[in-house]
Amino acid sequence: MKKSSLFLVSLFVILAMLLVACGSSTEESAEEPASTTAEEAAPADDEAMAEDEAMADDEAMAEDDSDSATEPSGNGERTEVRWYVGLGAGSDEPMFAPQEQVVADYNASQDEIELVLEIVDADQAFATLATQIAAGNAPDIVGPVGIRGRDFFRGAWVDLQPYIDAEGYDLSDFDPALVEFYVDKAEGQLGLPFAIFPSFLSINYELFDEGGIPYPPQEYGAPYVNVDGEEVPWDIDAMREVALLLTVDANGNDATSPDFDPDNIVQFGYYEQWTDFRGAATLFGPGSLVDENGDAQVPDHWRDAAEWFYDGMWNEVFYPNGIYDASDVIAGNGFESGNVAMAHTHLWYYGCCVGNIDFDYGLAAVPANEYTGEPTAKMHADTFGILKGGDNPDAAWEVLKYFLGENAETMTQMYGGMPARLSLQDAYFDTFQTTVPNGENLNWQVVVDSMAYADNPNHEAYMPSPQEANEAYNAFWSLLGQEPDRDVQADIDKLVVDLQAIYDAAGNE
Repeated sequence: MKKSSLFLVSLFVILAMLLVACGSSTEESAEEPASTTAEEAAPADDEAMAEDEAMADDEAMAEDDSDSATEPSGNGERTEVRWYVGLGAGSDEPMFAPQEQVVADYNASQDEIELVLEIVDADQAFATLATQIAAGNAPDIVGPVGIRGRDFFRGAWVDLQPYIDAEGYDLSDFDPALVEFYVDKAEGQLGLPFAIFPSFLSINYELFDEGGIPYPPQEYGAPYVNVDGEEVPWDIDAMREVALLLTVDANGNDATSPDFDPDNIVQFGYYEQWTDFRGAATLFGPGSLVDENGDAQVPDHWRDAAEWFYDGMWNEVFYPNGIYDASDVIAGNGFESGNVAMAHTHLWYYGCCVGNIDFDYGLAAVPANEYTGEPTAKMHADTFGILKGGDNPDAAWEVLKYFLGENAETMTQMYGGMPARLSLQDAYFDTFQTTVPNGENLNWQVVVDSMAYADNPNHEAYMPSPQEANEAYNAFWSLLGQEPDRDVQADIDKLVVDLQAIYDAAGNE
């Protein structure tokens, strides 16, 4: 697909998709906001829904009156800035009052800008925003919104770099890798760090102890001391060796034993907790299913990743295939089940889904991959964006600075995310650890250090016709988990053909 008209295409696709999915409810006008929550509000999947549970939620309704947006004048009139909530956290009823308080506090703090809140229900938020933009009635600032939600509206966002440069905006309180994380190479700095959910390994210490296997390192760059007492690099090969030793059948045989029974596994060595093909493949390094020309691709290192996971499911069997994934062994929540030795998890998982853990566990570094020579700790992250079609982008920049600056602690607490500001993280973990089983004994520095290894491009970044493309690559991922003896490379080639047809159709609409 060519890069021209990407934004209009995206609007068409979003509207078509959501009008079909939601029926007449999406015909709600731009003047009738409703309510939402989730770092990745569409499409819904296990990971997105679990992350939603980890983040708080609430309401506020504001009537849309585009005629009320006026520049400051001698009579004291304020510039109206419309804040749109619904593509991410913030539209469930418990969040209404806290967000209304943010608006009240901001409006009381100065006399030039009138912040107006619009909350739209998750089910209607994408279609409503698309309608507003197409009608020339776009809000000014949108968020919180994750990468997937942001890229549904590709081409619609203001590049923040000119604002940053014009006033020398201080970025020193952010990890430089996170600032870069929000850069779209084609469109610029589309956000700044706000609430983040780094990924890392969760380790079941009891399973390691039972097998007599040394724990993975908790420090990035540190070596792994293997079962022979040798220091080796902590990379994917080393993790695979550990995973084989910690995959065990009902008779106590591990996956390296000639007596191992692959049809009667009771414990797996490795698991990707609630993710899809793009998320799993990112273990092997950042990538994209769209090349620089807008055409479909599966990068070579992601082809290697697919082979690795497939082999782990059906041959070496250290990774649960689709049949085991749906069984009582995984029990719908792999790491919490107690039957997984190592799981790749995001921080939001600890905010929603570990309440029933009753075993000793810890955190560890993601292993290095051959593609980059270092780890890739895939990232989920929320921010706020300014829309090109809004009436008052300069005033919206002032609001954005308030959200991400002096009010960042309040805002990240409100939405339940880890603050991207380095100065706020110690206080965040002091509180967060009290909400997690045995949290005071976990090494949260692992999470902080994972920030430096965020995937860029992100595994949720732009694809033409994202809903259809998402369905295509997840059908491929599901196929790998359900059927042994497949030609994985041939399946990948078919996936590329299928994705190209989707991209071409999107480009022709």
